[in-house]
Amino acid sequence: MNAEQRLLDAAALTVYRLNGQFLALGDELASPAGISVAWWQVMAAVEHQPQPVAGIARAIGITRQSVQRVADILVDKGLCEYRPNPAHKRAKLVAISEQGEAAIRRIDPQHEVLARRLAAALGPADFAATVDTLTRLAAALDSISSETPVD
Repeated sequence: MNAEQRLLDAAALTVYRLNGQFLALGDELASPAGISVAWWQVMAAVEHQPQPVAGIARAIGITRQSVQRVADILVDKGLCEYRPNPAHKRAKLVAISEQGEAAIRRIDPQHEVLARRLAAALGPADFAATVDTLTRLAAALDSISSETPVD
């Protein structure tokens, strides 16, 4: 295994660990509001602007089918609603409802506490640099995902 392969493995294992940590923290934050972290992810994706299911899936990196299942539950529970999509007749937009906004507001105080604690642990500059690096990593993976492997 060469150095690049070791770095790729280390990056992947670290991201898998981070994913587990974020999901556990998300569940802790979301459960008092009566929602799951999966519901929160979808609601957060449409909090500021309605999106089609496919757009939500791209934004949060999960399958369209998974987002569709969660969106249907959120609509059934009154936390989101479907709206007509002027750009596509069949692909409705998912929008957060007033009830969904209220659920997110219930999460905000503890979310703020966690964000402050993490910023204090890392330092504001390192926290921002970490987010920038993770964003660049995701963009790099997007850019190479469609490339054909070279022999």
